[in-house]
Amino acid sequence: MRADLLADAIEGLDEALAAVDGADQALAAGLVRPQAAQVAGVTGLADAVVGSPLAERVAEAAEKVAVGAAGEEHFVSLAAARVALFGSVHDAVLQRVDQATGRGRAEELVPATGSDQPLNLLLAARSWLSDLARAGWRGIDHDLVAGAAPVVSALLPVPELRRLATLLDGFAAELAASCPGSALERVPVRRWGDLWSRAVLLTLPGALRTGTTTVSGRLLPLGVDLQEHPTAAQAQVHAVLEPADGGAPLLVRASVSAPKPDSVVGAGIWQLLRPHLTLLTAVSEGRAMELTDMPMTGEGDLLWAEPCARMGEPADPFTTARVVLPTASALPTAALDRHPARIAAPVFLDGYGVEPDPLAFTVSGQRIAVDADRIPAAGPLTPEAVAASSECIGLLRWDAGTFRVQPLAVLAVARKKSVALHAGAWAGGAGTDKAGVKAEKAATDAVAVLRERAGRLLRT
Repeated sequence: MRADLLADAIEGLDEALAAVDGADQALAAGLVRPQAAQVAGVTGLADAVVGSPLAERVAEAAEKVAVGAAGEEHFVSLAAARVALFGSVHDAVLQRVDQATGRGRAEELVPATGSDQPLNLLLAARSWLSDLARAGWRGIDHDLVAGAAPVVSALLPVPELRRLATLLDGFAAELAASCPGSALERVPVRRWGDLWSRAVLLTLPGALRTGTTTVSGRLLPLGVDLQEHPTAAQAQVHAVLEPADGGAPLLVRASVSAPKPDSVVGAGIWQLLRPHLTLLTAVSEGRAMELTDMPMTGEGDLLWAEPCARMGEPADPFTTARVVLPTASALPTAALDRHPARIAAPVFLDGYGVEPDPLAFTVSGQRIAVDADRIPAAGPLTPEAVAASSECIGLLRWDAGTFRVQPLAVLAVARKKSVALHAGAWAGGAGTDKAGVKAEKAATDAVAVLRERAGRLLRT
């Protein structure tokens, strides 16, 4: 990997982010009676998209905001400009990642298609989001946030609108936990701006156009990214697909999510996810999977269907990373998903030096920070093992203006032996790993108690 390219500045990046920051500060204070600083922030957003197809509409929206007369259509324009700027940042950062890794981009496999959506429900959601923009994050209260509840209840039964419903539900829950906004010491303006602008665009008919195709071939897992929340967990398997027709290998993902009580942590999370994705067993056992007509989105997300997969031959992830990963192409990103926070490019690193505190790799003389906070407690991989490693399979991310590596697996020296340690090693079961067996037993006891209590409640 050309690590030196990751250290070079990306032209125009700071200016784009500064325009977004100005708009976010304006949104934090509310747009119903804007002050000079807020008007300047929105005007800066309009200036940043001059020359684009959005220019005229965003300029009009900025003028309306300046006089306190902005309507829903103007908030849509501001949200579109914000998303477009982050899309440009995403594209610039991803281009740098592709240059550093020497990775190509595959052409679109399937055109996006859409279906009719109930317009009245979309308008109801947009109305609530517009009320948020008028009040601002500092102006939210429980009455305003509670207005999302009937909207979410109406959206959830419609499959095509479930993504919007889930986003609004989670967003409203965050806002409710932060009410009143006037008492907040710190407002997460970037995060709430992201959620608000994405939700606004999802209220546009046809915004959720997606396309699917089917793929067949050999799936070679690289590693598992486990994401944990107090009430939910998701495991995302990153892998390389070798198409059965002999085409170029593709980078793909397969995900499984499950709700969970906040008392289930560590290895217990795998017990919730394991029944829904046999691919986790393949990851633990170091095996490939043979796919036949497996559904896949145009972005490379496998819509896992168990009848379309069967267990294959042993496949060492490090061999895959050394031999197959350099030849794999990535698929294009959907328009609304073009955000730098979503970049997670699989990479293989070796021959690096290690800086212990804070943990970082030195690759070809360039320092790359290690995102140790993303290493899950539900596996044998630890920051200490990463610090003692010589090879690493990871995800290259971009956070707070710098590139970071999230380790998925490492080759480390333990007791004078080279040992492979994977974040998802216990995904399909702990096997003979003593630490894993102990953690699995403790988690099993905790889950069993919760299930027994839940059953008792249902019987009463």
